[in-house]
Amino acid sequence: MRIGELARLTGVSARSLRYYEQQGLLHSTRSSGGQRYYTGAEIARVGIIRRLFDAGLGSRVIARLLPCVDSDDPDIAEGAFSTMIGERDRLTADITRLAEARDALDALIEANTRYRLGADRDGPGPAEEGLHRAS
Repeated sequence: MRIGELARLTGVSARSLRYYEQQGLLHSTRSSGGQRYYTGAEIARVGIIRRLFDAGLGSRVIARLLPCVDSDDPDIAEGAFSTMIGERDRLTADITRLAEARDALDALIEANTRYRLGADRDGPGPAEEGLHRAS
């Protein structure tokens, strides 16, 4: 099937399919005129690639995971599993850092809100709280 048909069947743009191929995630054969042709197996592969992108993985990580789709080798499967665990741990650490940043911002917003309402006029001002009041 040609790229337009694969795009229609998978809901992925032709541009994305070309990107997947450029990154080594997807494979096609070429006609003498240079048109891409895909097998039916590529429909399932695109589905897997989309799920991995949706899980927050980048194309380099996905390229490391895809060999387990094409192989029954337990070592390859174990490597892919370890990669997924590592990526989940990276995402968890990112979530923790973002939550801490949000909590710090919430504290600044709360202090600024109290100051603006006059509740802290006798306490530390915005400069002492690390804030700068706009004139």
